[in-house]
Amino acid sequence: MALTAADLRPGRAVVTGGAGFIGSHLCRRLLELGCTVVAVDDFCTGAAANVADLAGHPRFELLEADVSATLEVAGGVDYVLHLASPASPPDYLALAVETLDVGTRGTRNALDLALSRGARFLLASTSEVYGDPHLHPQPESYWGNVNPVGPRSVYDEAKRGAEAYTMAYRRHRGADTRIVRIFNTYGPGMRPNDGRAIPNFATQALTGQPLTVYGDGSQTRSLCFVSDLVEGIVRLLASDEPMPVNLGNPEEVTMLELAQRVRAATGSASEIVFRPLPEDDPRQRRPDTTRARTILGWEAVVPLAEGLAPTLEWFRRLAEGGSR
Repeated sequence: MALTAADLRPGRAVVTGGAGFIGSHLCRRLLELGCTVVAVDDFCTGAAANVADLAGHPRFELLEADVSATLEVAGGVDYVLHLASPASPPDYLALAVETLDVGTRGTRNALDLALSRGARFLLASTSEVYGDPHLHPQPESYWGNVNPVGPRSVYDEAKRGAEAYTMAYRRHRGADTRIVRIFNTYGPGMRPNDGRAIPNFATQALTGQPLTVYGDGSQTRSLCFVSDLVEGIVRLLASDEPMPVNLGNPEEVTMLELAQRVRAATGSASEIVFRPLPEDDPRQRRPDTTRARTILGWEAVVPLAEGLAPTLEWFRRLAEGGSR
């Protein structure tokens, strides 16, 4: 029988990076499922505004802290979900050492909290552990093609190290762990200056700027709407699966096609311009979601055309000076 989010036993959940894009959506879903939520964030890329609507919720608490330094939460804890990390290239390139720290020290602090309370731990890893893949689509068994001394390595290797920490704590200290490998995710709540494709294209199209496509635009991504991703994370948290699970939408799109679709959907007259491809930028990215379908009964259900509408409306409000 397939898992559903309703299979998650309500409990007290600590969500690091809880004021980030994905983290804030996850906090809301956990509250809907009856959990008590402690969101932890240092606001280096997250923002209190992302969870402002939860400020008066009786089962929600926002704690400002750098999890790379310490993670102290009073009281019982049933779940620790470690999402804290810069995740877009401009952020992790600007915060290179901090990104490595949160993937190593931050992961260990989160694991120690979970272990000390007998809590289940979930690591938010990433498709970036596959690097610029030679195997397509990417199954969890693929070890990846990562340049360990390239500029992107601060994020790629931080997440690979976080996975190694998680498995070491499981094997040698008895921690109850889960690992999700998140592929490109989008939706309302993203920052206009996030630096990833959809925020870039949406902001440029809505403000009359040229849409910047890197390389020749033939590189691909598979884009998952945030509600689909959150559903998969919750199912994995409720499951008994200890090994990594890919979550993403296998609907693959080239970056040039995505720029064209955003331009058309916004009614923009902006031109498309091409810039050099950044070093080590993956040429193809698409998840093999066989394990997610088999183990969790999960698959992405929101097609790109459907998910783009509320996402572009979000960026339209921001461009018009609306609040988050």
